[in-house]
Amino acid sequence: MGPEVAEIANTGLSPEIVQTIAAAATIAIGVIAPAIAIGWIGSKGLEAIGRNPEAAGKVQTAMILAIAFSEAIAIYALVIALIVKFV
Repeated sequence: MGPEVAEIANTGLSPEIVQTIAAAATIAIGVIAPAIAIGWIGSKGLEAIGRNPEAAGKVQTAMILAIAFSEAIAIYALVIALIVKFV
C-alpha cells in the first residue's frame, strides 16, 4: 500500500468516493471558462447584429463556429472526468 492510499485510508474515504469527488471537481472547473466564453460570444454577436443587421448571416456563422470551439473544451473536461471516474 503506497503513501497515497494510506493517506486516503486515514481520512475514512473510500477510493470510489475520492474518484467521484475528483471527477466532479474536474467537470466543475473544466466548464467554467467555456460557459463564460459562450456567454461572452453570444453577447458580442448579438451586439454586432444589432449594430449592423445586414451582416447578421456572417456574424451568426462566425458566432456559432466560435461557440462550437468553446464547447469542445467543455467536452474535453467531460472526457477527463470520465477517465478519472472509471479508470
